[in-house]
Parts: sequence; C-alpha cells; structure tokens
Amino acid sequence: MDYEARVRRRDEAYAKLPEVMMSARTEIDQVEEEIIVPSQRAYTGRKPVIPASLVNTPCTTLSIRGLWDRLNTTLGTSYTLDTPNLSSLLEDCIANNYDFGIAYGRLRGAWYADDWSTIQDGLRKCEAEDQRKRREALDGNTIVDPYIYPRRVWDIYSNRVVPGHEWPVPIPKGANLDLIRIEMLNLGLEYVWLDVLCLRQRGRLREGLRVEEWRLDVPTIGYVYHIPHVVHCYLSGLGLPLSMNEGNLDNERCWFKRAWTLQEVGTERKICGDTPDGPLHAKRDKDGNYETEALKRFHEQLQSLNGIMREYEEFIFRALTDMQHRMSTNPVDKVAGMSILLGPMTLPAYNETKSLEDAWSDLVDATNEYIRGALFFKYPEPGMAGTKWRPSWDQLMTKPLPADGRFTPLIYRDTKVADQCEAPCIEKGFVRGLARGGVIDKDHRGKLIVEDAGGTIHAFNIITTHQYPIPKDTRAKAVRGEVEKRSVFKLVNDYEGLDHQVFLQLHASMQVMIYLMKMADKSEDER
Repeated sequence: MDYEARVRRRDEAYAKLPEVMMSARTEIDQVEEEIIVPSQRAYTGRKPVIPASLVNTPCTTLSIRGLWDRLNTTLGTSYTLDTPNLSSLLEDCIANNYDFGIAYGRLRGAWYADDWSTIQDGLRKCEAEDQRKRREALDGNTIVDPYIYPRRVWDIYSNRVVPGHEWPVPIPKGANLDLIRIEMLNLGLEYVWLDVLCLRQRGRLREGLRVEEWRLDVPTIGYVYHIPHVVHCYLSGLGLPLSMNEGNLDNERCWFKRAWTLQEVGTERKICGDTPDGPLHAKRDKDGNYETEALKRFHEQLQSLNGIMREYEEFIFRALTDMQHRMSTNPVDKVAGMSILLGPMTLPAYNETKSLEDAWSDLVDATNEYIRGALFFKYPEPGMAGTKWRPSWDQLMTKPLPADGRFTPLIYRDTKVADQCEAPCIEKGFVRGLARGGVIDKDHRGKLIVEDAGGTIHAFNIITTHQYPIPKDTRAKAVRGEVEKRSVFKLVNDYEGLDHQVFLQLHASMQVMIYLMKMADKSEDER
C-alpha cells in the first residue's frame, strides 16, 4: 500500500473513532476551573489520543494480547493476532521494555498498512536513512544541507518524543507538559518541535554526544520554524499564561529579548497561553491609546516582527537591528540565531567556543550573493575586523544600521578568488567635503565630482550616514581589479537636466548608491 492509500485508510478510521475527552482533572488531577488558560483545561475530539495513565503503562504489564487490544481500540481497527507478523511487532515492543506511549508512537504511522511483513524492515530502513542523512548533512565544519528535518519531535497523540529522549525537561515553574499537550491538541497539532524536549539538553550525561548533536541541530533550528505555515509561540514562558506587566518587556528572559526566539517569528504566528482578559484582547481608548505603556510596547513589538521572514535580502538589517536588543547565555548564540534568517545555502556547524567575529565570518561565507550584496552596498562603513568589504559583528550589534530595501549589485563568492562583485564603476572621481567627521544622527554632506566620456565635469551633492572622516589624501586604488571599501554614499535627488546616458553611466538610477571605490579623494587643500 502506498503512502497516500495508507493515509486515506487512516483518515477513514479516524472519522469513525469515538469521541475522547482529556482534561486537567484526568491528566494531573487538578480542577479545570483552576487552570488560567482556557485551552489547557480540556480537549474533546475524535483524534486517537491516549491519556497519561495509558501512556506510562509498561508493555510488559499489558502482555501481547493487552497491547494488541489497546492498539485496536485506540486506532479503530479489528486486526487479530493471526495477522501475519503482527505478533512479532508486539513482541519486539515488550522485549525492548517500551511503555505503551513509546509503542504507540512507534507503530501508529504504520498501523494502517496492508502488508505487515514489511513494517519491521521499513522501520529499520527509516532509522538508517535518517542517520545517513544526518551524517551526510555535515561535511567537516560545514552543514551542506541546512534544510534537514529535526532529529526528534514530540508526538502529541502518544505524548512521547520520537524516536526518544534521555534527559529531564526544564520547564518554568507553574507550567505543566500535560496541560501544554492539551493546548496543542486544541490547536489541531499532531507533532510538535519543542526545544527542551527535542534538543539534547546541556549539563547531563553523555555531554560529548550533546556537543556533537548540537553541531548540526542548533544551526538548523530555524528551519524547524519554516516547515509549518504557522509557528506557535509562548511569549511569557513555555506553558504559562500570556501576561504583560510593567517590566516584563525589559526582563532578559522575555521572548522579545531572547536571541533564539527571533527565528520563531515565522510567516505567521499563533500566540499560545492566551486568556480572555490577556494583552491580546486589550482595547484602545477613543484616542487610539492602550491603557498602559507596557501594552503599547507589547503591541508595537508584535507588529514590528511582521514581514521579517518574507524576503531575506530585503529585511537583513531589520532582523539585525532586532538582534541588537536580544540576549543569549552564550554570546555566539546571537550569531547562530541569525543563521536561517539570512537564507544560506550552507551553514557553519555550531561551535560554542568560537569567537564572535570568527562565527560571523563563517556565516557570511555561507550566505548567498544577495545578502553579501546588502552587507557591502548598504552598510556605509568599511569593516573593522579584518575584512573591510562587510561590517564586523561588533559594528552590527553596536551601531545604527541602514534601512532595508531592494538593490541590484551582488557579491559572488569563489573559494579560489574570494569575494567578487560585478557592477558599474566610476574609474575617476573626487569627493569633497568629507574630510571632517560628521555629527551623530545627522547626515554627512559633500560633493562628488566626475568627468563623463565627453570630458564634461559634473558635480553632485552626496550624503553619507557615517560620522568618521575620509582622511586627507586617502586613495582607494584598484590593483589587478581588487578594490578596498572606503565609504558608501548616495546622491541627493538634484540631478535634473543631466543627460540620460550620463545618468546611467553614473549608476544613479533608482536611487542606487555610488560607492567610493576606484575613486581618489582630493586633498583638503583642493577642497
């Protein structure tokens, strides 16, 4: 039976299942009315979910017959123990000391097959294929397949992480995974990726294995949030009611403050932990104002995240500006947190001991020509950490960043020739008025003097957004086609009457910036 036929058979069986009900009372023995988040109180539906009491039941206690009966009842089938190969599958669950939750999570996806003789071999092949893909995803210190599926997921129906986990789960005080599970069921979810469950946790046994898994798993977290159309977020802490009091937004543990959560913005978001009187339902007064400053900031920050993930090259500086205000336990995690936001073709493997600038350099090398073009042509200053064509990580995190927007020049990378750019270039020009430093938060103005092909001299007013001076007698020379970035400036829109061909030659169309490359500055005396 092919996959589509098995899914149809499954859906037909699900539609006939009896209605099941799970609640805070049945799962954690707590009165439903005491649960603040309404969607965490109870779930009622026809999905084949199993209660906590059954999840934890050892298969050895159930025996083969009891396991067979429970699976048939839960999944709406009527298989007999005479079904070829079924008994051996159930015996395997008992031999491996599975509880019912693990057995159910392992077998549910294959339960509606019509050829049981292939299931055991199929499960082994799937596991082997997954391991092969993870091995091949890493080539030395480079992740060549950044869009790999997660290593583990939380199966909401069986309430087990598949294929398994081995560590205590750190969750906030007052939260409960069983209640989170009820909320996920009410949202219609079957599988969920949750970092504390699915990412091997630090400081436990097998620390060496954690380090090895993180090389691949941490940089590719961002892709997990791209798989679904909607990302589900808890803004006040995992499983906790959404609240917004004075000081919440300034807390280092706030969702808006964490480096890793910038990846969670997704194309669309669903805010979890919502309550009827929560901040999502706050009303404005007749003047359009919220009751408190905290509510105003909360809604502004939510709104500011819209669109970040839509076009990488258009929103790179917007995402970097947001990252400036976020925190991470390990500083290098802020660089890793930008990985998927830059739309890379490959990714550097995660190394928590690497310096910030080395980590940033590795990430830039992995990005596409559009992102490198943005870093080169949009950022106004030369880099301050060895490479001048693009900003250092320190510059990006400590200085005001330019506005985003489309542009055409690209920066290509060739491992033999390094970074290359193909774009119109003014071979000879002079800049006046930039020898003295500018003033903070004020444009730095000067003039660009160029000579066209006919020998006519043209002067253009220009603006830079950086404050540092372009020193007297500084020259940006081209040697064997190599150039050094000195500054980025743009023309003021006062070039009416300029011949159209000259205009194109100067590459000033569509407000594209002119770059101080292959240009010589006139000395201060000449200015």
